[in-house]
Amino acid sequence: MPANDAAVGDKKKRGIPPLAYVILLVAILGGAGFWYLDHKSKQPPPGPPPLTAEARSYLHNLGLSGVEMQAHTSYLNQQVVELTGNIQNNGDRKLALVEITCVFSDPYGKPVLRERVPIVSRKMGGLAPGETKHFRLPFDNIPDEWNQDRPQLVIAQIQFQ
Repeated sequence: MPANDAAVGDKKKRGIPPLAYVILLVAILGGAGFWYLDHKSKQPPPGPPPLTAEARSYLHNLGLSGVEMQAHTSYLNQQVVELTGNIQNNGDRKLALVEITCVFSDPYGKPVLRERVPIVSRKMGGLAPGETKHFRLPFDNIPDEWNQDRPQLVIAQIQFQ
């Protein structure tokens, strides 16, 4: 009998198996990781950089002209609003990138959509001094509260080559 008592005593002394500690550690780390990712996903992304002083001083050399707005229905039965126009570089520097912010408003003047889009990019070949380029900007995500007026167009970024 003493041998059996010793065996029972050994079983009682074993306690929690090491695998349980590993499972608990993995669960805690998984929960912490989930919380971190959930917390980060709820933070808004950082805004685009503001115009540099150099770009602000060059603004008077850029001109938007012939801006027109058209609406039509796409093949997916969505309303698509297109802005078309021209941008002129009347300065003496070649531009690699020009982005504009299009601000669509409701009937009371409150912005309902603010979207930043490139009208000149390296992929398009930039914009040389004295050059004029045509741009076309389609929008299919304008809220119904939009007042149907042409959006406000603001040059938001300029990068030089």
